Amino acid sequence: MGIMERMRLDGKVSLVTGGARGIGKAIAEAIAEAGSHVAIVDIDIDEAKKTADEIAKNLDVQTIAIKTDVTNQEDVDKMIASILNKFGKLDVAFCNAGICMNIPAEEMTLDQFKKVIDINLTGVFLTSQAAAKVMLKQGKGSIINTASMSGHIVNVPQPQCSYNASKAGVIQLTKSMAIEFAKRNVRVNSISPGYIGTELTLNSPDLKPLIAKWNELAPLGRMGRPDELQAIAVYLAGDTSDFTTGSDFIIDGAFSCF
Repeated sequence: MGIMERMRLDGKVSLVTGGARGIGKAIAEAIAEAGSHVAIVDIDIDEAKKTADEIAKNLDVQTIAIKTDVTNQEDVDKMIASILNKFGKLDVAFCNAGICMNIPAEEMTLDQFKKVIDINLTGVFLTSQAAAKVMLKQGKGSIINTASMSGHIVNVPQPQCSYNASKAGVIQLTKSMAIEFAKRNVRVNSISPGYIGTELTLNSPDLKPLIAKWNELAPLGRMGRPDELQAIAVYLAGDTSDFTTGSDFIIDGAFSCF
């Protein structure tokens, strides 16, 4: 069997949190194109249903849309139960849901700080923990967490201390869980995107003024595209990455190299 055949995800079942739009949607589309059935998990159920229906219509896979607050353990457990009820197993978990608040550190309230940490870090923990419990019983699985180049650098000019701290936490959480699960055949890796031109980012009135500055600093002179994260996602989801665990893949056009 050649490498392209071994890259296929036929018969696998995957979940993607924050899967309704942006990076999550691009990842969901990629793994579905590779043959995986997909659960689109998002707090915005209407948008999640649109994405799930679109994927099922265009590709020969089954999908389900599930409304989930990733900061709520009961919600996360119900989400896993819904996936198992429909598909009977879970092979891949993309823990992707996240938010960012650009607020100066001296002005950020405790509630604002906790909200970012709760969604970006605690949400990843709860989702990956729940997925791991299923995968450990199965004897195999792959967990992929969306971190960020912001877990490695401090972004400028926008102030985003809570986001940076949360993503650094995701990277270390990923490595810690990878070590714990390594001998039980459950892999845990993270993807650290740089600035990605999602529809939300490109159309945000708060972020649009910053894009020119980001592009000026970027070695490639531009933001990345969501589809430029798809290949690494498919690789980490599949069996060709069986020796890959505890790794963080920085996909940022060399932005964090200086």
